[in-house]
Amino acid sequence: MLTGSFTTRLWRICGALLIATGTVMGALTAHLPDAHFAEGGRIMARSAMDMQMWQGIALLALGLGLAERTNRILIAGGWGVLAGTLMFCGGVYNTAFTGHHGSHIAPIGGGMLILSWLVLAAGWVRRS
Repeated sequence: MLTGSFTTRLWRICGALLIATGTVMGALTAHLPDAHFAEGGRIMARSAMDMQMWQGIALLALGLGLAERTNRILIAGGWGVLAGTLMFCGGVYNTAFTGHHGSHIAPIGGGMLILSWLVLAAGWVRRS
């Protein structure tokens, strides 16, 4: 099992990586010609980038805020936020650039994000 300090350190790293790649996606969204996007894709990519940046900041803050004091519920919620962000944003980016809604990955990821934030809320209630 991953320890709390190791896990929160990974969240800080993953949060920073989400922010860095979100910045790259923001630059691509702003500067790529329209031909690189499906119809309405630029707006979709911008929305995914916004979500990625916010979740990255939140994951970074979660890793900083918990430090050594955490519990299994908070650990599960944090991993859910990371997985949900990758699924949701990855699915939306795919649709934005290809125009194909190949799977239900984005809605599943979005649902996972919502559930993970509820799990985190429960973990904080339990912790207090």
